[in-house]
Amino acid sequence: MKILVTGAAGFVGSSLCDHLIARGDSVVALDNFNDYYSPARKRANLAACAASKGFRLVEGDFVQREAMLGLLAAERPDAVAHLGAMGSVRLSVKRPDIYVQNNIVGTANMLEASQAAGVARFVFASTSSVYGQTEKIPFVETDPTDRPLAPYPASKKSGEVMGHAWHNMFGMNVTALRFFNVYGPRGRPDMMPWIVLESLLNDREITLFDGGEMRRDWTFIGDIVAGVVAAIDRPLGYELINLGRGEPILMTDFVAILEEITGRKARVRFVDAPASEPKVTFANVDKARRLLGYDPRTSIAEGLRQFAAWYRENL
Repeated sequence: MKILVTGAAGFVGSSLCDHLIARGDSVVALDNFNDYYSPARKRANLAACAASKGFRLVEGDFVQREAMLGLLAAERPDAVAHLGAMGSVRLSVKRPDIYVQNNIVGTANMLEASQAAGVARFVFASTSSVYGQTEKIPFVETDPTDRPLAPYPASKKSGEVMGHAWHNMFGMNVTALRFFNVYGPRGRPDMMPWIVLESLLNDREITLFDGGEMRRDWTFIGDIVAGVVAAIDRPLGYELINLGRGEPILMTDFVAILEEITGRKARVRFVDAPASEPKVTFANVDKARRLLGYDPRTSIAEGLRQFAAWYRENL
């Protein structure tokens, strides 16, 4: 199968590319190598698969509509995995314009270009943040998601809704995957696992919200990639599917695991949570198990050990 992956040099994108190349797929990797974090780190992410004959890197930006129409028309992939986006809830509060352009306009461009090129399968990376501040746990795909807490989840909700429009208009198979707190090797430096680990290793203060009582459903990168691959392989019409671990833990326990791994004691400062942060993320993954055969296997302790080992080897 020939698969076009956007955001291919990023954390999830590069891990997906590695998996697809290893199983014999042809991959067209699209990335604009922006400076949100180190472009050199992103290029290093692709080093493992760059030498493969089945891999082609395209440096481009899906915000550019005409360029995407041309790229998809030339490549004619069997499937598109649209993982590229601007992440970070907190940055989206300060710069919503970037999220409108990248996550809304960019997703519309990819849907349009895919349809024009006859692509039948479109997998979209959404987020657990679309659930907002809800008292109903665990989160089920049928829960309301019309009250996002920040521009980032609002932009991802827009992508889900547009995906349904393209399915309705053109019969395109669109699966929107709601990722829950992804972590692991190649994780971004603005994400909590990286921040906590780096702070421990350098004896820096760690900030936790609401006394560390917030809970997050950390999901290892290998489990996320397995879910994305299953979604690529299984055209389902239009579906919204959670990809999480289904075992949220307190942030104080998360820090404690990394303390044990590093042999360091954290210096923690507690502050009130901003309005953009939900108190808990907690995935019900029954639908993913049923439709995708999804089976998250990596515990938070094992996943953080793998992340710490990668960090020490590469940074």
